[in-house]
Amino acid sequence: MTGSDTSPSFRLAYVPGVTPTKWVRIWNERLPDIPLTLVQVSAADAFDLLRSGGADAGFVRMPVDRDDLSAIPLYTETTVVVIPKDHLVAAVEEVSVADLADEIVLHPLDDTLDTLGWENPPGRPAYERPASTADAVELVAAGIGVLVVPQSLARLHHRKDLTYRPVTEVPESRVALSWPQEQTTDLVEEFIGIVRGRTVNSTRGRTPTPPQPKQKRKPTAAKPAARTAGKNPRGGSGAAKGGKGKGRGGSAGGRGKPRGRS
Repeated sequence: MTGSDTSPSFRLAYVPGVTPTKWVRIWNERLPDIPLTLVQVSAADAFDLLRSGGADAGFVRMPVDRDDLSAIPLYTETTVVVIPKDHLVAAVEEVSVADLADEIVLHPLDDTLDTLGWENPPGRPAYERPASTADAVELVAAGIGVLVVPQSLARLHHRKDLTYRPVTEVPESRVALSWPQEQTTDLVEEFIGIVRGRTVNSTRGRTPTPPQPKQKRKPTAAKPAARTAGKNPRGGSGAAKGGKGKGRGGSAGGRGKPRGRS
């Protein structure tokens, strides 16, 4: 592992559709002295940003070039088709590629499914490719074709007049945490631990502060029991015993004189 944990901040890149809120919250709780800065980047530019040092790590979409970048796959997203709410497809729970055969399927230039190896993209291609996913969503709302994207992007570009349905038999996008192999710093290890659910006491990442040993109290010497004169083995005393006799008769010698006539 190279690098150190002396960086004044940690820069985390993320592509559209990824919500890093949970991990950022945990970071701020565990490392309040090291600010985390979020850097939003397009899926196409994410890897160049990491290589150039513009971010320490980032949430990206696979595949990842493992020649110089490390990656931990996190989860796979469902692929959906974005359609107007009054579209026929909206009446079913999911659709197949065959169901989209007659549809004009928009293919934006920033299509995140491009790199997944579509052998036979669904539907009919549009005459022109929209510049971005956001532009493609606007065209869908205008009734010009449909759009196939990862579910998180459909949620990101949600509109009241649009909906989406899962598509079967198509590639699915995978999200991963990636960083430059030569820059696996302690802070990167710390963030990896957060993403993987390691506890705060994990030995990975920054060395946790060892717990201070509890100081043992010195044993207190027992105080000697006070000696009582005439103390018998049962805990009473001779004086007390004699006192008991006096209580019965008024004197140590026996009963007192009965009161008689004078």
